[in-house]
Amino acid sequence: MVSVQEAIAKIQEKIHQMPVVELSLYNGLGKVLAENVIANINVPSFDNSAMDGYCFKWIEGHNEYDIVAQIQAGDTQNIAIRPFQCARIYTGAMIPQEVDTVIQQELVSVSDGKITIDLHKAKKGANIRTEGSQSKIGDIVASAGTKISPSLLGLLASNGIEKVKVFDEPRIAIIITGNELVNVGFPLEKGQIYNSNEFALKALLKVCGLNYIDVFHAVDTLQSVVDQISKANESADIVILTGGISVGDFDFVKLAMQQIGVEELFYKVKQKPGKPLFVGMKQSKWYFALPGNPAAVITCFNQYLKPTIEMMMGHQQSFLPIAMLPLKEDYHKNAGLTHFLKGFYTFNDVELLKGQESFNLASFNIANCIVQLPDDLDIVQKGTLVAVYQLPQ
Repeated sequence: MVSVQEAIAKIQEKIHQMPVVELSLYNGLGKVLAENVIANINVPSFDNSAMDGYCFKWIEGHNEYDIVAQIQAGDTQNIAIRPFQCARIYTGAMIPQEVDTVIQQELVSVSDGKITIDLHKAKKGANIRTEGSQSKIGDIVASAGTKISPSLLGLLASNGIEKVKVFDEPRIAIIITGNELVNVGFPLEKGQIYNSNEFALKALLKVCGLNYIDVFHAVDTLQSVVDQISKANESADIVILTGGISVGDFDFVKLAMQQIGVEELFYKVKQKPGKPLFVGMKQSKWYFALPGNPAAVITCFNQYLKPTIEMMMGHQQSFLPIAMLPLKEDYHKNAGLTHFLKGFYTFNDVELLKGQESFNLASFNIANCIVQLPDDLDIVQKGTLVAVYQLPQ
């Protein structure tokens, strides 16, 4: 049995990033850049107006200019503006070559085809976005290792970037084990429960940005588990199993792993919930065998699988908490096990929720985080700083 820290270290030691692929810009959303993106144009690519107003060449002490033209955003013709002349101009419109100032429309009076400026409020060179003021040719627009967020996607589009090189996403196979499971939509008989783990895992993977997910089902026999793992191996980079990993007479997952040649990284972690967690590898494929209890599945996914997947896709430091926050009230636990508890955090503190049993999903209705309590304490006092890991929403 290993500690949580040892388990994480063993996983991190084996993580290799996924191959680099080139995708269209929009399809890169949520992925991580595998290389720097270099600007191949100046942005803006021309001097343009930052305001709706009037543009002219500043003449010191002069406050009247004749209106000779109108320039809209998108006009491509360069209009000549002579001294003592001006043009009505709109935000984003190209600045004529002779012009060096834009004054916003609120600061002028217009009469008989002229504008009159209050020189106390006007300033030479004002309200012009100069060419290349956002980025210039050769600048690094976005660095390798950056996740493509919606705002970054917009930035790249503003530079005319059509394709991006990113780390590919892993293919996932989920194997649900257990004779007691019934799919949603069918009636339950005594002794049966609904298959919630499949829904939870598929949703968690989807929120992580994964799209290639296959699901298999195994009954509680060694041959069935071996057969389903063999099918999953055909296309998956990561195989996730739920149930059948403890030490009961009908828990065949660990034995099945041995039969197909999976190298064990660790089995059993000093934690609650999710103590009988198995992680192994065969060549470059990952195998995560999670306990069957639904809350343990979600917790183990959040603490081990999610950061593993993220790091394979180019993220850094995915195993770190999002914050260290003070505990809202005392909590009593058994020393010797790290506890992962459903919680709700604010900017000020974190509250541990009711219903912490590994079968109990009810508190996930309001939980927004998993709280890690250290293994060496039996009483974690109010105000103690504890690690907070955000749950996918």
